Amino acid sequence: MTNNKTVVTTFKASKENELLVEIWQDFQTQEEAIVAASKSGASKKKGKGGSFMTVSMMYRESLNKLMTMLNATHPHFIRCIIPNEKKQSGVLDAALVLNQLTCNGVLEGIRICRKGFPNRTLHPDFVQRYAILAADESKSGGEPMAIAEKMLARLVRQKNLTDENFRVGKTKVFFKAGIVASLEDLRDLRLAELITGFQSQIRSYYRTIDVKRRREQITALKVLHHNIRNFIKLQTWAWFKLYGKIKPLMAQGKEQEVLDKLADKVASLGDTAEKEKALREHLEESSKRIMEERENLLKQLEGTRGKSTEFEDRLKSIGNAKSELEKSLAAANDKLTSEEEKTAETQKAKKRVEQECDGLKKNVQELDLSLKKAEAEKQSKENMIRSLQEEMSQQEASLAKIAKERKQQEEIHKKMSEEIKAEEERNGSAKALRAKLQQSLESIENETEREKRVRADAEKAKRKMEGELRIAQETIEEITKQRADAENSLKRKEADLYAISVRLEDQQAATGKLQRQLKDNEARIRELEAEVENERQARERAERAKQELQQEIDDVTEQCDQQARATTSQIEN
Repeated sequence: MTNNKTVVTTFKASKENELLVEIWQDFQTQEEAIVAASKSGASKKKGKGGSFMTVSMMYRESLNKLMTMLNATHPHFIRCIIPNEKKQSGVLDAALVLNQLTCNGVLEGIRICRKGFPNRTLHPDFVQRYAILAADESKSGGEPMAIAEKMLARLVRQKNLTDENFRVGKTKVFFKAGIVASLEDLRDLRLAELITGFQSQIRSYYRTIDVKRRREQITALKVLHHNIRNFIKLQTWAWFKLYGKIKPLMAQGKEQEVLDKLADKVASLGDTAEKEKALREHLEESSKRIMEERENLLKQLEGTRGKSTEFEDRLKSIGNAKSELEKSLAAANDKLTSEEEKTAETQKAKKRVEQECDGLKKNVQELDLSLKKAEAEKQSKENMIRSLQEEMSQQEASLAKIAKERKQQEEIHKKMSEEIKAEEERNGSAKALRAKLQQSLESIENETEREKRVRADAEKAKRKMEGELRIAQETIEEITKQRADAENSLKRKEADLYAISVRLEDQQAATGKLQRQLKDNEARIRELEAEVENERQARERAERAKQELQQEIDDVTEQCDQQARATTSQIEN
């Protein structure tokens, strides 16, 4: 309905409802009455061309023009409130302002607005917006209206709302003035609690990791301190110094020390397998050459006793070659131990990475499965390496046994040579000496044959260990490659997680900004709705005043007509 049309005019102009048009067909509105009166006045004036313009006619004509102008315009009302009667800035007379607001109807409009439900929200929008305040009820399922009623009932139980603050309609939820703002404040508080809790959980997780790392460092420091104290204590202990001086003089202690060193060296075989292979081939050739030389020596022993010293020199050279081989094996073992330590360090680093990546969700689970599989394979390879090390220790024990037997043979040979010398001194019989020499040579040949068999067995065991070590090295390289791939994939996942967190923070900031803008817009909408309501009330008052003024004009016009008729009758009389 426009400003210049009454309700009856709107009814008569409606084309959709013919019943209203027929009911109000004979009713004459004020505008139609004015138009009819103006037409009748014009016809009378034409009928009486010589009649003069009276004061009432002039007033009526000017009034009709004024009303026509008012009906043709769209009035806008400006509300002006005087702060004080003294015309001073910064002075506010509360009683005067309240009186003006009361007279203008502003306070009454506010009171009516507060009694009503100016704010309204659709059921799905309400459920989606405020589901965080009643999460269980929002997930209960069913119609949005039922869910909204459950959510509001929970807010009432929590004393965040009262039953008088809202009404639930068929399609919307109606709120009194200011209730939506309080709901927004509750929602902001709940969001702040959730974000704070999430941040605290993340900080707790990282703090736990840091505490665990510090505890491991403290444990390592304690172990270092303990070892350093023991070392310093042993350095200043006189008995230990005496033991260190006596130990090199003990033959049995030296053998045990050599065995311990050999065991440590065999346990630390590693990356030098190819070099060792070449060295091993060279040693095999040298051993073959030595064996040939030994056979030649044995042949020469049959002919003469004086060449026994040369045979002993050859044996010493064989022992030196064996010691060099053992040194090379020790170097290889040292490198293997260093690589195993590196492997252990990488394993610890991998475990730390796995602990840090436990908080990742679905996109990290496949990587965890692959890492577990690689860990199982590495464990099996480590078990295989341990079994190989045990076999090598057994081979080392057999080598030590062979060395002991060789020493025993050397001692027997020395004893025999001493006995031969004694026999030569006791009796100069060459036959007896030759017989004894024959016996000694036969025993030496038997011992050399047995030593050949033992050495052949040792060479076979060594080749077997070389093959197993090569397989173990290949498996270690595969595990290292798999670990590197897993670490690269973990780094990529961490980078993706960091990018996701950055995007999430940006989205949260943008969401907060949009929420603030939405709040400002809602407040502005509420203000505009209040102004529109005030304008509507002002228009209604203006319409009433206009109707009263029209009534007064009609009365004045009627009085003027009566006076005009009276004057015309007097003139005619």
